[in-house]
Amino acid sequence: MLAVLRDRTYRRLFAAQVVALVGTGLATVALGLLAYDMAGSDAGSVLGTALAIKMAAYVLIAPAVGALADGLPRRALMLSADLTRAGVALLLPFVDQVWQVYVLVFLLQSASAVFTPAFQAVVPDVLPEERDYTRALSMSRLAYDLESLFSPALAAALLSLITYNWLFTGTALGFLASATLVVSVVLPPARPSTACGAYAKATAGARLFRTVPALRALLALNLAVAAASAMVTVNSVVYVRDLLDLPTGALPLALGAYGAGSMTVALLLPRVLDRVPDRTVMLRGAGLLVVVFAGLGAVTTAGGGGWRWPALLVVWAAFGAACSMVLTPTGRLVTRSAPAGARTAAAFAAQFSLSHGCWLLTYPLAGWLGATAGPGWAVAALGAITLGASLSAVRLWSTPPPHVHADLPAGHPHLRDARRVRSGWRHRHAGVADGAHAHP
Repeated sequence: MLAVLRDRTYRRLFAAQVVALVGTGLATVALGLLAYDMAGSDAGSVLGTALAIKMAAYVLIAPAVGALADGLPRRALMLSADLTRAGVALLLPFVDQVWQVYVLVFLLQSASAVFTPAFQAVVPDVLPEERDYTRALSMSRLAYDLESLFSPALAAALLSLITYNWLFTGTALGFLASATLVVSVVLPPARPSTACGAYAKATAGARLFRTVPALRALLALNLAVAAASAMVTVNSVVYVRDLLDLPTGALPLALGAYGAGSMTVALLLPRVLDRVPDRTVMLRGAGLLVVVFAGLGAVTTAGGGGWRWPALLVVWAAFGAACSMVLTPTGRLVTRSAPAGARTAAAFAAQFSLSHGCWLLTYPLAGWLGATAGPGWAVAALGAITLGASLSAVRLWSTPPPHVHADLPAGHPHLRDARRVRSGWRHRHAGVADGAHAHP
């Protein structure tokens, strides 16, 4: 998997992604502590609203960027996003009103909605071989896991020396380092979209998700993952500070447990996916999320006991592992379903926008229920959402598709290209497409 790092351009882009995500992770910890300082026991509600604003920016901005990105210089687009994020991060320590937090979060995440789809769209052009691109997807999953694992550990170490406000400076430095790495490479030009008109370009990816049954199931799986991760992201500070009465330094450890579970699975899955279909792994991950919610309910409703802290760490790690089972193969599923030969920024922006729309629902729900009705009601509601989404995914993905463009209906305009891509894929990966990944 590490062989893809031999490519100089991808190596620097991957490093840019890693340092930006580490900075984002520092901001996540700092934002939770800032919310607690400003709102006390209502921190979950403040943080939930801030994260809902983040998701709203992703949902609204990403499709527009996807429609325009094919005609803009990729390096300039990514550079401007990094510089914007760095500037906003430097302003966050100086806020003293909740509404100011909301405004800055929207600006920061709007810039992220520009950077991430642009990054995702450029990788398959930098690594055109299917084998290399698949490994790059696994590397990206590990990079996201670093945000949940390394960043909290780094934050815990820094918090022993400095106040949490200084963590925002680390966030800005991460974005500036990312900008420097992006400037240091020459990127291939964007592939033009086949859609005509801005509206058609902006909605092309959403139409693909509506057409392909496996991608409709993916949306349900995204909702299940969003419910679990919202519980961790929004209410970790409430569990640590209020329910368990632990010091500030315990918050990064809790978030780190989630990251450790996710990264462990991401490292193991490439070999598993050589033998087990993506569908099986992803649906079992969703089922595990339902079981873990039941375990969290037991921790939440327990009246006391020192066992609750290690039990919470185990639950958070299990959440991370189950989410990774769903998320790690997602890039392959979307890539195989995208129009052959035209992986435009709009296609990646659609997955980015639609999946984050699920978080737009679950983040405020986790915060508001936790603050007004208590963590127990938040667990019950989000657990019910996870169960319903998991069952829907099983129903929607009941007939496993073949390897490429499986679920497109007869007469779909992409089928001709799909057959050509499928033939080339089988030629390059003899014995894999028809054997290792065959569905029962």
